[in-house]
Amino acid sequence: MRELDASCYHAARGFLPLLLDELPDRDRVDGELVTVLGPRRRPYWTRNVWEKPLLIEFASVGEAAKALRSIQRNWAPLPARLHRRAALIADKLPPLPLKPKAFPFVPPDVPMGAFTLLDENTMIASPVCSSPFPNGEFEFDEDKEGPPSRAYRKLWEALVLAGTMPAAGERCIDAGASPGGWTWALAGLGAEVLAIDRAEIEPRIAALPKVRTLRHDAFTLKPSDLGPADWLCSDVICYPPALLEWVGAWLESGLARNFVCTIKMQGALFDKATTERFAAIPGSRVLHLWHNRHELTWINLERDRLHAAPGAGI
Repeated sequence: MRELDASCYHAARGFLPLLLDELPDRDRVDGELVTVLGPRRRPYWTRNVWEKPLLIEFASVGEAAKALRSIQRNWAPLPARLHRRAALIADKLPPLPLKPKAFPFVPPDVPMGAFTLLDENTMIASPVCSSPFPNGEFEFDEDKEGPPSRAYRKLWEALVLAGTMPAAGERCIDAGASPGGWTWALAGLGAEVLAIDRAEIEPRIAALPKVRTLRHDAFTLKPSDLGPADWLCSDVICYPPALLEWVGAWLESGLARNFVCTIKMQGALFDKATTERFAAIPGSRVLHLWHNRHELTWINLERDRLHAAPGAGI
């Protein structure tokens, strides 16, 4: 067993080409897993990062499972090759928590490792990963009747990973709200929601007691037009620089405490320059959620801005 001076990056589902573009100096690629020697990088198009990979040699399936169990309990297989052999090893390990999760919940704080086979007698395994979920994957116990779309799952995931969420009575602004999935989710937490969109919000969502609607382009409204917000949320379909400019106005105004915004890419392109400007805002996290598509999510909380190093900005 040997520790590698490397990190392994598990590509976001369907976005391996974008991850490869971010990591041109990669050492090897095993299916969706990209290994890079040296210090950890900060690519965006990942679902999970293996932070302390080990090279483990073994003579049998049983010996491989024993080696993993000697390190910790939880291991998720990533079958890049030798799928059957990887499955046999996984069968000898404790079962993983794979059931859909009811929102809200607290992410598990026990280590979740991952392993993949390089050949019949060699594996890479990392006991420390960036995601608490097996291979960065999890599903919610979905509400198939209440929300008007499935977009609410992105907001749910962002709030779970943020470790905090709107409380009863807090004021939320939902920009680009139509048809109302995020508004439904925010109102369900007891928040007061102003849903803004040029298109109509689904009537049954607009009629919720904690929801007000405004037919308008949110980006043409100034922060002073809308007043203070505990949470500013946006799932607007727009070019990333337009979202950045809008967010910058709110940050400068000091009228919004917490932000959750989707950075939507155009076509097959990745606007890396604008994404890095989002990431440079003090207290920011930019990540690809399991429930994202060709988009990233920017999370910025008041508590994190207050403790961030000075000097960064948009």
